[in-house]
Amino acid sequence: VQLQASGGGLVQAGGSLSLSCAASGRTFSNYAVAWFRLGSGKEREFVAARSRSGGYTYYTDSVKGRFTVSSDNAKKTVYLQMNSLKPEDTAVYYCAAGQGVITSSLRSPDAYHYWGQGTQVTVSS
Repeated sequence: VQLQASGGGLVQAGGSLSLSCAASGRTFSNYAVAWFRLGSGKEREFVAARSRSGGYTYYTDSVKGRFTVSSDNAKKTVYLQMNSLKPEDTAVYYCAAGQGVITSSLRSPDAYHYWGQGTQVTVSS
C-alpha cells in the first residue's frame, strides 16, 4: 500500500484544515489507519486513528472535540478534519496504515507498516 498525504497549509488560529490520505493499489479495508504528527523539537505524536473495521476512532486528548478522522473506502481515502486549530498543532502530519493492529497498539507508530510522506500544517497565532 502506498499512501499519499495532502491538504496541509498555513491557517490562522481558530481555522480549519482537512487532510487527506489516499491509498494506491488497495482500499483501507482491513487496515487500521492513523495520523501522527512531528512538531519542531518534539517527538512523533499520535493524533488519531480509525480501527480496521472503521467502526471505532481514537484521539489523543489534545485534539478531542476538534479533530475527526473518517474514511471513504470507495475513494480509498482517509481524512482528518481539523477544526479550532491552535499554534501548538503546527507540525508535519503523517498518515499510516497497518494490518492486524490491535486496539492496544493503535497509538504506537511501530504498529504501522505503511507511511505517507507527510504534509505540513502551520497554525499562526
